[in-house]
Amino acid sequence: MHRMNHWLRIANTMGGIARTQALMGLGGVALLAAGAMGLFLLPGDGSDEEAPIVLATPTATVAVTPSPTEEAPPLAESYRMLIEKIGVDAPIATYGLDENSVPIVPTGPDAAEVVAWYDFSARPGTGSNAVFAGHVTWNGDAVFRNLNTLQPGDIVRLRDDRGTEMAYRVVSNVAVDPNDPQSVKVMYPTETEQVTIITCGGEYFRTDDPVAGGDYTHRVIIKAELESVTRAPA
Repeated sequence: MHRMNHWLRIANTMGGIARTQALMGLGGVALLAAGAMGLFLLPGDGSDEEAPIVLATPTATVAVTPSPTEEAPPLAESYRMLIEKIGVDAPIATYGLDENSVPIVPTGPDAAEVVAWYDFSARPGTGSNAVFAGHVTWNGDAVFRNLNTLQPGDIVRLRDDRGTEMAYRVVSNVAVDPNDPQSVKVMYPTETEQVTIITCGGEYFRTDDPVAGGDYTHRVIIKAELESVTRAPA
């Protein structure tokens, strides 16, 4: 059995990043942290793959007024992620922070199939960085088992139940060291419309953690930029 790895194991103190950025934005939500940002483990209901948890420890919170847009985001609330090359056709579920400011992760009966979109990142279609994540293994192979095989030029699609579709072209596929504090930058807001997709990668190894039981050596980070929007007929 496997319990989902945390995506990016960031040191509790972000060193130079924390010192030079007293206020750090996470996606579209105004969680602005001064000082520390860490990743912690949560139980995974019978799996030995660690859960990807991003924990912001804010010392200041400010309200951010969204920039005005000429029209609403193209996708309806209910949409799916499709990546034909690796056979992904998965529902998107919105995840946020719990009462302890810990992001909630998929752990239910559908955890292997669901893709999480985090509401501290941009909503697709609003012109910034939409962050998604999913399991690589969860009691067997999971939704992003073959995510690491994507190459620049491959297409990631977001399609809603009305038929509106946003197509993103992969521009990079990198494996990062989860202990590198710079890794957290993949979740930062961007000035252009893009998606970031995160899962675990590299080699699995056992640990002495009584809950997690193991870890992966790397995190796979896919970046894809908007190529087209096809709206459903009115």
